[in-house]
Amino acid sequence: MENSQPGALSWRLSAHPITLLCFLAFRTSSLLTYLFGLLFTSNYVLIFIITILLLAADFYYLKNIAGRRLVGLRWWNEVDTSSGESHWVFESAEEGSRVQNMTDKRFFWLALYVQPVLWVALAVVAIVKLHFIWLTLVVIAMVLTITNTLAFSRCDKFSQATNLASNAIYSGGLARNVASGLVSRLFR
Repeated sequence: MENSQPGALSWRLSAHPITLLCFLAFRTSSLLTYLFGLLFTSNYVLIFIITILLLAADFYYLKNIAGRRLVGLRWWNEVDTSSGESHWVFESAEEGSRVQNMTDKRFFWLALYVQPVLWVALAVVAIVKLHFIWLTLVVIAMVLTITNTLAFSRCDKFSQATNLASNAIYSGGLARNVASGLVSRLFR
């Protein structure tokens, strides 16, 4: 292997190669099916159904399996039954519970951010070519991929903030500052 340094974009360096390959297969299959349908067939209904099924499988697999195994992140939406309000819940693996594989991390974040950009480009193409019926499929794809992208981005920021706070508390720096502030106020 010529690219054996950590973080290189080679699926062979992955800690979870089957998860990574399935993740990449789901991410690319919906795009390829859409492009195949757009370029080589006039059967919109068949391409629509296959692409929606692939997008749904990608959404589920990314949200529930790939995110947790590749980067240790998971999210879901909860609805309060009494008020009807919904909020997102973010979950991340404990800091020392899993070893971060840089290859998995790079593949995950690269694929997560590239796919919505590609769907936006395909939306522009559909508008320019006046294929408004194909635009409906692209809008659905954009909603699903952008939702996952936003949720995982927020989940990552949440996990970084949680790790920072727990490191400060457990290292004694925050507790020492709070305790010294309280003691100094008591003896003034």
